[in-house]
Amino acid sequence: MSRHHERLYIVTYDIADPKRWRQIFKVMEAYGDWLQLSVFQCRLTARRRAALAMRLDREIKASEDHILILDIGPADDVDLRVESLGKSFKAIERQARVI
Repeated sequence: MSRHHERLYIVTYDIADPKRWRQIFKVMEAYGDWLQLSVFQCRLTARRRAALAMRLDREIKASEDHILILDIGPADDVDLRVESLGKSFKAIERQARVI
């Protein structure tokens, strides 16, 4: 599928148990780029976005954990503007990822 069908997502999570948190982090590394503690930026097709949500849903404990998947828009059309206070922020460049 062409990259024109990718959308940009910000995924953030609050996981109660450290063991589950590490597992969620490992899942997210396969789908996106780590921005900061519990925050990832992902370029995903609809199919990969659905697969990510299913994997995350299997890993969490719904009564204790919370994950937000924010749809920012078409990945190639988004002019991501980030205000960074404190440490510097470097925008993530598009790159191939082997899974």
